[in-house]
Amino acid sequence: MAFALLRRRRSKVAGAGLALPLPPGAGALGCEVLDPLGQPMGGADVTVSAVDIHHVMARGTTDPYGFFLAVLPPGRYSLMVAAEGLTPHRETVEVVGDTALPAERIQLEPARQLDLPLPGTWLFDPPHTAIRFIAKHVGMANVHGRFERFEGGIQVAQQMTDSWVSVRIDASSITTGNLTRDNHLRSADFLDVERFPYIDFASTRFAYRGGSKWTLQGTLTMHGVTRSVGLETTYLGTVNGGYGEELRCAALARAELHREDYTLNWRSMLARGIAVVGPTVQLELDVQAMYRTHDTPTPPE
Repeated sequence: MAFALLRRRRSKVAGAGLALPLPPGAGALGCEVLDPLGQPMGGADVTVSAVDIHHVMARGTTDPYGFFLAVLPPGRYSLMVAAEGLTPHRETVEVVGDTALPAERIQLEPARQLDLPLPGTWLFDPPHTAIRFIAKHVGMANVHGRFERFEGGIQVAQQMTDSWVSVRIDASSITTGNLTRDNHLRSADFLDVERFPYIDFASTRFAYRGGSKWTLQGTLTMHGVTRSVGLETTYLGTVNGGYGEELRCAALARAELHREDYTLNWRSMLARGIAVVGPTVQLELDVQAMYRTHDTPTPPE
């Protein structure tokens, strides 16, 4: 009986609308993802971000029937659906309070071989780049945050594997939407921004993983400690666009960091009664970079 109800509920999601109750004032969006043959695609990655603040509001994978559902506050959101070997789907959607949008049917297409960026210098475009993180708050829900000030670039070599990336983040620009928590994260208990004002990443090697996937091996320096880290990166291609029709490339990179690798000891903070985030942090860089022939990012040391 439960499975029959679930099938009927899914039918509602795929058709006229959602039959699920919503919290007062909330809205919902859903999508049904199909593979290139038109079959339901389970396991596709779905990310929903608030457009105005570059903040990830929902993330997950489609169920075995290809469905994904998110209940959200009203606003404009960027919806991205991606799967290995297929062209990512991006669009902007408007979520209205007390309304469940009909589930959109999205059919992913085989990924064409993307042209690699031209050799030369590509500098991050801050208005179209976001550096975000997600951490589990001890005993509570996830904490979402971002860094608002940073600079970086990519030096693309004739052979892509010889290229390198350099990123510098202003540690004091961390924000989670809670001033008390942000001040605590900037304090000596966590990032200690007075002593360590920057977080730096410098790549050491580009490793090709097939399709549009790369791993950027490099070093991350934070809180005065340097550790090796790999950024699992999806290259999204190169386009002419934006003001002045600049040539741009885009990529999405993720890594899991362990806070104790950087001497941010969460156990000692718990012992002192300090409410903290958990021992692992998910880092995400959503990058757009502009082609520049006259500027060069600082090379890794």
